[in-house]
Amino acid sequence: MERHGAIRVGTAEELSTLRRIFAIMGMYPVSYYDLSQAGVPVHSTAFRPIDEASLSRNPFRMFTSLLRLELIENAALRQRAAEILSQRDIFTSRCRQLLDEYDEQGGFSAAQAEEFVRETLETFRWHRQATVDEETYRSLHREHRLIADVVCFPGCHINHLTPRTLDIDRVQAMMPECGITPKTLIEGPPRREVPILLRQTSFKALEEQVLFVDEKQGTHTARFGEIEQRGVALTPKGRRLYDELLHKAGTGKDNFTHQLHLREVFNAFPDSEFLLRQQGLAWFRYRLTPSGEAHRQAIHPGDDPQPLIERGWVIAQPITYEDFLPVSAAGIFQSNLGNETLARSHGNASRDAFEQALGCAVRDEFSLYQEAEERSKRRCGLL
Repeated sequence: MERHGAIRVGTAEELSTLRRIFAIMGMYPVSYYDLSQAGVPVHSTAFRPIDEASLSRNPFRMFTSLLRLELIENAALRQRAAEILSQRDIFTSRCRQLLDEYDEQGGFSAAQAEEFVRETLETFRWHRQATVDEETYRSLHREHRLIADVVCFPGCHINHLTPRTLDIDRVQAMMPECGITPKTLIEGPPRREVPILLRQTSFKALEEQVLFVDEKQGTHTARFGEIEQRGVALTPKGRRLYDELLHKAGTGKDNFTHQLHLREVFNAFPDSEFLLRQQGLAWFRYRLTPSGEAHRQAIHPGDDPQPLIERGWVIAQPITYEDFLPVSAAGIFQSNLGNETLARSHGNASRDAFEQALGCAVRDEFSLYQEAEERSKRRCGLL
């Protein structure tokens, strides 16, 4: 089953070490997401495969967020959070050793690879033992629930593993039938004949027992359920139209009314593969049919693919959107963290600071999709 996960870290060193870990797994940081504009005190990227073979085999994505301590207004609490984070190591000593061995050797043996996976799993595992006393946890929790989640535990536990569905509206409707309360609204675009980008919904985080260092017991909500439906990746032109219509549509108080309104607003967004191609709104992957292969000599660089598609020589397949939408991600986080602290954490985008912490530049998603489309056209003789 295709999934994505999500984790949160507290320091630049933790983020840069994760970059090294994911690189070994063939996953690289794509896009920068500033969630502080929606009241969530983090900025993020998604580690994922970027070549077609890896995406075809396993398109797993890990949405990874770095806490922005500067958005904690209380100076004493901000300093305390920094001190707590400086005293922990979310990676096992053996994991760190294996990272160095990989760099020295230029790879792993089969035995090392298995050990690497085991050691890395410890970083992502849920630990009910907190690293702080109850009072510190409560103070950070009052500032923002997400801050407490990042700072107060010994690892960057995976807070959700999201399966991909083909019909998210059906999932949303079925959850109450199964005794599950979904978030109020499905995030993202409306239901369409040709799905675009990403639609997401979720259900509430579990309340889990935790043990503080002063031996007091409490509860913490961090891990929640999420479901997604993915559509075609949009070009910059298509994304501008999407953002414009989403802003125009606004939000709603119940999903049924909201979806009806969204569909009405999004009537302005073409809803056929032909129109999406014709108007340059979405990315497609082209391949020759057996008939097209037989007539390859008649296909020339710069040819319009549409007549070749109609002739049965070329097939155009929508390229799946592999990334995320910041507004949707923030909406998911908010629904599981509560909305009472939103006003405290507004900040400005800081991509440079994030990339400095990461240790490299994030890749541009539009460039990756454009390169994929152009590679397919070259294989067909269209470029």
